[in-house]
Amino acid sequence: MDEKFDCIIVGGGIAGLSAALTLAKNDMKFLLIERGEYSGAKNVSGGVLWGSKLSELVPNYWEEAEGFERFINHRRLTFMDQDSSFSIDFKSESFNETPYKGIVVLRAKFDNWLSGKVDEAIAESKYPDESFIAPNILVEEVLMENGAAVGIRAGEEKFYADTIIIAEGVNNLLTRQVGLQDSYVPADYVATGVKEIIRFDQKVLEDRFQLDGLSGMSNEFIGWGTQGEEGGGFLYTNKDTLSVGLVLGMKDLREKGKKPYDILNEFKQHPTVRDMIKGGEVVEYSGHVVSTGDIRAMPKEIYADGVMIAGEAANLLMNSGKAIQGMDYAMESGVLAAETVIEAKEKKDFSKNTLKAYRHRLEDSYVLKDMKNFQNAVQLLHKPEMHEQVPYVVCDFGKQFFSVKNEPTPKTTKMLLKSVKKHSSLWTLLKIGIKGARAL
Repeated sequence: MDEKFDCIIVGGGIAGLSAALTLAKNDMKFLLIERGEYSGAKNVSGGVLWGSKLSELVPNYWEEAEGFERFINHRRLTFMDQDSSFSIDFKSESFNETPYKGIVVLRAKFDNWLSGKVDEAIAESKYPDESFIAPNILVEEVLMENGAAVGIRAGEEKFYADTIIIAEGVNNLLTRQVGLQDSYVPADYVATGVKEIIRFDQKVLEDRFQLDGLSGMSNEFIGWGTQGEEGGGFLYTNKDTLSVGLVLGMKDLREKGKKPYDILNEFKQHPTVRDMIKGGEVVEYSGHVVSTGDIRAMPKEIYADGVMIAGEAANLLMNSGKAIQGMDYAMESGVLAAETVIEAKEKKDFSKNTLKAYRHRLEDSYVLKDMKNFQNAVQLLHKPEMHEQVPYVVCDFGKQFFSVKNEPTPKTTKMLLKSVKKHSSLWTLLKIGIKGARAL
């Protein structure tokens, strides 16, 4: 194929597909290359896609309800010690309104559905025969001429374009090849995610979690389930399955010689989690590398002559304790990269002087604003005290507060101080409280 594209997108995940959908709607000629048999074929992750950006790309997507599992109207944050749990629980009727504030997705299914929307947009564009999604192809190299990206090589085949969007995910080989990242991301800034899909009779699942129609729940866990390792747990309700797993600091795992699956099994045996998953059948197990959300893991720059980096390839992810945001960041960055391609074509200038507008767009978006504003929260969440002391203090206080005995009841402050002295110190918690208040 000798024809030159306006853009080549490497990676058919959420970032790449969002860029492709934006380009197709703006009559651009592009090639999206995905190494799997189809978009999502090699993606084992899932979780909650937060925000309403999807409704801008696919208006009224909820009327189809094919790409997602459930919408979130119930959120829970749970602290655990070895035999107890203390949850902050929130449910709101307002979360039932469309566009939904968050939807639960299984990426193999969602990415494939979104690629179908790209195909539909290509068919309706001015170039239905000149834009493509090409699966089952591994991009081995970004072609460079005079310091600028001009195309890609897959095996013996070469394809050329005015711009390249690299959306290859966290294993950013091409990002390093084009010189935007010098080496592998340090283990301090990445984590290992392990997850099981547990199947239930749909009515059993809906009754157990009080779900109505397509409503769903997300539950994050802090504490005992990680056995003192850095990280936390999660549980999301799919249509007839649960996604249950852990995100564990890779450096901490390596230094302590722990195996993620062993820790996951212990997490599942905690009384609170055990009751949630009782009677279910494990139908899938997966593990993958994820970013922790530390902004220091970002490439030294996310654009250069002829090329931009989007999604988790640029380490755009954040876990501030309120939610794990990665998929929505990928979607936003993909759209912004595509808008920059459109601007560059109008100017007929694909140098970094024009593509730096991508950086400006990201800086002006909620993505980088939030990543910068909440970095203290990200780093606080990974401190040992947060998963070794705080959950034990909270649960010990809960045991005292909710116990009714036939004896004089201590004041609440006395109960709290007793729990603090038993598991930590007032000074330690005071520091955490001050840092947390400032961080959030």
